[in-house]
Amino acid sequence: MNTKIIKSLVIALLIAVTGFSQTNEEQYAIALKYRTAFNYKEALPLYRVLLKTDSGNVNYLTGTSYCMTKYAYYYLPEADKMNYYKQAGYLAQKAIKASEANADGHYVYALALGRIYENASSKVKIANAKLIKSEVDRSIALNPKNAGAYHILGRWHRTVAGFNGFEKAMINAFFGGVPEGGSYDDAVKSFTTAIGLEPKFILHQYELAETYHEMGKDVEARIWANSALKITPTCEDDNKAKNETETLLKKLK
Repeated sequence: MNTKIIKSLVIALLIAVTGFSQTNEEQYAIALKYRTAFNYKEALPLYRVLLKTDSGNVNYLTGTSYCMTKYAYYYLPEADKMNYYKQAGYLAQKAIKASEANADGHYVYALALGRIYENASSKVKIANAKLIKSEVDRSIALNPKNAGAYHILGRWHRTVAGFNGFEKAMINAFFGGVPEGGSYDDAVKSFTTAIGLEPKFILHQYELAETYHEMGKDVEARIWANSALKITPTCEDDNKAKNETETLLKKLK
């Protein structure tokens, strides 16, 4: 084979590779845009296609994991949710193994774990509370600007703070005492930080209102519930949070 033919083949190969790379980059940019806009229906198919082209890409792994958890929660029947959550958890673990210092990997793993154990028994919840806390703490340490991580942390603190006497006895058995944090005040701090980072996301404000309600501080709960309802919903998270906020306000009245 002469030199000209070899050069032509090399150039053709480079063009093909470059074109493929650009296509992936463009698809990823679109998928990320949908994810950032909390549009899980549009983002998930794109991430899945990207993951097929490169199953070890951390951004594809975390994006697919995140969207699978969110999509399952909002759009799938109960019988099908758990399979998605577990797949999301697996992809997140794979991302963490590929890059332990990737904050998004720890965040989406904590997100998936939260859904996996959301309806579990007290024993199972408590057994996995430490793992969820360690994952979200690691995510925040690596990226203190992720509002979603603070949201998960807020829910974690509120859940532990709300454990009854039997559940707290189980915590003593598992951990030798209540895990560090786990107070309503810590929950308020976490949700307040999330709101500071994403002030137009209704869900953060609803969760803060719910936390104040559980604390018996209904004046503060009303303030944040009313604040949440002033925000125009832009995604499924907002729509659900708006409905829950309206229900909460009826209880507060």
